[in-house]
Amino acid sequence: MLDYITIGKIVNVHGVHGEVKVLPDTDDVNRFRKLKSVLLLAGDVRRRVEVKGVKFTNKFVVLKLEGVDDRDQADRMRGIELQVERKDAIKLPEGRYFIGDLIGCLVLEDDGNELGRITDVFLGVGNDIYNVETPEGKTILIPVLPDVVLDVDVEAAVVKVKLPPGLREIYL
Repeated sequence: MLDYITIGKIVNVHGVHGEVKVLPDTDDVNRFRKLKSVLLLAGDVRRRVEVKGVKFTNKFVVLKLEGVDDRDQADRMRGIELQVERKDAIKLPEGRYFIGDLIGCLVLEDDGNELGRITDVFLGVGNDIYNVETPEGKTILIPVLPDVVLDVDVEAAVVKVKLPPGLREIYL
């Protein structure tokens, strides 16, 4: 499991006073209201900064960060990921998982057959979809439905599934 959870990415500047626009990577954008500080990840370098202000626009969160006082400073921050430590992450309801914890999980069929590893999770309206890459390099798209995803163990990094017959024929 990850020690840090990504909650967004700086994509632009907002105004002339050093505010940054953040594309949130969370189901609950209101979590930003409670942030006292955030970790900035640029390459392999992670540093903590204090959050001085939060507001919301259409699909973005606008943050005022400590030490970022003008548009030029804010502009240089494009592409930086915002993270929190796992202990500071929001508590998820039962059956919900952080995408970062699912990436890399081994996917097994209910009979033990290895399908591959989760490389991405697509967020859907009705259900999410696990993008699984097989050892042969094929891609399997697995709908996250109760009859399909039987068990998720992020600590063991294993997901057990039962592919519906039609899906099984398409991919295997």
